[in-house]
Formats: sequence, C-alpha cells, structure tokens
Amino acid sequence: MKSFCRLVAFLLLLAPAVLAQEHYTEGPIWRVSLIRVNPTKMDAYLTSLRQSSKPFLEEQKRQGTIVDYKYFLKETKNSPQDWDVCLAIEYKNHAAMSDQSTLESVRGDIIVAGSLPRPLF
Repeated sequence: MKSFCRLVAFLLLLAPAVLAQEHYTEGPIWRVSLIRVNPTKMDAYLTSLRQSSKPFLEEQKRQGTIVDYKYFLKETKNSPQDWDVCLAIEYKNHAAMSDQSTLESVRGDIIVAGSLPRPLF
C-alpha cells in the first residue's frame, strides 16, 4: 500500500511537467530592450536613434530579418532606475532571433559601405 501511495504521489507531481509543453506552438517573439537615458541627453539620444538605428532596422525589415520594431517612451518615472526608452523588435521565431551572427555581418556591411552612419551607442 505504501508503494502504491508513493507511485500515485510521484505521478501527481510529474503530471504538470509533462503537460506543460503540450500546447506550445512556434510563433513570433519579441526582444525588448529597456534603456535609461540621462534626462539632459534625451534629445541627443532620440536624434541618434533616428539617424543610426532606424535606417538599420528598416533595412532589416526590408530584408525580412525582422518582422517589426517599435519605440516606446515612458512619460513618468517611479524611481531614478526606471527606463526611459523601450525598443521592441519582433522576430519570426526564436531561431531568427538567436541568429545574431548574420545580423551583425549585415550591419557591418551596411556601415562599411557608407550608406548608414556609425551608431553612437
């Protein structure tokens, strides 16, 4: 009887782990970067984003490397450690997001070719 109770308890503890992966479907994934900016440098940082990051992200979107990207600005701060700017990049799936070597080589080629200014950050 003791061994039966142990078996039932073991199966009950194991069931959630087995069923947790049942409903997984592959789909888009977002990489979110929360950035804290010095309050006196916000205009310069946003100008830098517009000049260096936006053309690069548009090129990635055109090539199909990323699906979409978004910038968010936080208007209020609860503490000095809060973020100011959020950059969210949507990838087709996890494999596309983790393929950073291809992305970096594309970025380097574009910057070296002279079509984009070198990023400030």
